[in-house]
Amino acid sequence: MEGGGFGFPFGGDPEEIMRGLREFAEQQAESVQEAQREQFATLTLNTAVELTAAALQQLQPQGGPDEQAIALRDAMRVLFPEAVALVSAARQGFMRET
Repeated sequence: MEGGGFGFPFGGDPEEIMRGLREFAEQQAESVQEAQREQFATLTLNTAVELTAAALQQLQPQGGPDEQAIALRDAMRVLFPEAVALVSAARQGFMRET
């Protein structure tokens, strides 16, 4: 019979073909997981930037330059840890091993 052993229509050993299909499916699953992690990380980074920018835009510091600088620094003391937490989560998404 032409085309393979054991009457298998695609040729080759059926166990070998199944092993190849299993490996292909595993590779595809890994690719999907990696793409999902990258998407999560990108969205998280974008969220950190957008939230920080939006929060800073809400500020209306009063007074002279020194007073305004102090107000912005005070705001960043609150905002920065939150942004760092989001960036850390994004980094873990990028760095997570399969």
